Amino acid sequence: MKKIIFATGNQDKMREIREILKDLDANIVSLKEEGIQLDVEENGMTFEDNAVIKAKAAAKMTDAIVLADDSGLEIDYLNKEPGVYSARYLGEDTSYDVKNQALLDRLSGVPKESRTARFVCAVAAVFPDGEVIVKRGTIEGYIGENPEGENGFGYDPIFYVENYNCSTAALSREQKNAISHRGNALRAMKAELEKRI
Repeated sequence: MKKIIFATGNQDKMREIREILKDLDANIVSLKEEGIQLDVEENGMTFEDNAVIKAKAAAKMTDAIVLADDSGLEIDYLNKEPGVYSARYLGEDTSYDVKNQALLDRLSGVPKESRTARFVCAVAAVFPDGEVIVKRGTIEGYIGENPEGENGFGYDPIFYVENYNCSTAALSREQKNAISHRGNALRAMKAELEKRI
């Protein structure tokens, strides 16, 4: 069975990735599980740039297929902030409770129709022969008035989807994976991986 290393240490993210790619005939492990230490400056201008930077850096340390993603929240009213700085917004060590509240405060008084937003995820794959493939997935929604839900992480409690009339943190894991930006990007990448493993 082929090994795929996903360049993340985030266990919540790894759980989502394994669930979404469970039909793939591959053993999917994190950098940490593989014993690889990686400290990369994600200084790209786009989600795609950052995913490729991370995947290429990890690929130098292994001969396995390496996947990496970069994802974030774009809020139209705030000129697509926090965007590629989503993880570093207000500082990397700042809790998402604080980040979410800060965004809600900035949108205070803004009507729902102007609170449109999307989650974006770019997934990059670097293959042992050096080939690089990048896929993007998005999910459209809006920023709610209050955080809700316990199932998500990051900005999930404030990101609402029309069809469900709730936040992505209030969805079941199966519901979220079926519509999420990461799910959409990984399913697009899965089609590419199936041709090569």
